[in-house]
Amino acid sequence: MSTPYYNAIQLIERLHRYFLDVVKIEIDRKGIQDINNVQTMILHSIGHDEMTVGELTLRGYYLGSNVSYNVKKMSENGYIEQKRSPHDKRSIRVKLTDKGMDLHKLIDEMFRRHEGKLDGTKLTDERLQDTADTLRMLERFWNAQSQFMGE
Repeated sequence: MSTPYYNAIQLIERLHRYFLDVVKIEIDRKGIQDINNVQTMILHSIGHDEMTVGELTLRGYYLGSNVSYNVKKMSENGYIEQKRSPHDKRSIRVKLTDKGMDLHKLIDEMFRRHEGKLDGTKLTDERLQDTADTLRMLERFWNAQSQFMGE
């Protein structure tokens, strides 16, 4: 099957894997071995916020069971701290530790470095914005399809 829609789906999937490879190379280059690329991106999604695992799942569109496992590993390795919500004892809130903030900063620097390398290429801000707009439309389309399928 080779339609523009199908080709776009395959490209999105492949780009996601390539990006995770880029993150893996970055953390390997820094000698960081106690966190993987997916955990690094979950950590980056937390950023300066404090949130529940459920909120993290919604924000990052990660699968809940995967987030729970990865949060546990990141906590064990000192990247995040977990604490029970004072208002809802069933809810656990997470936030970055100093070690987690250092890694967050490293990934921010990687993004800035990559953006600097885009200067002078055909990947202009306008083209990237158009791409992001198209991807948001696909996101809304797929979200609508998943809502429709649930009925």
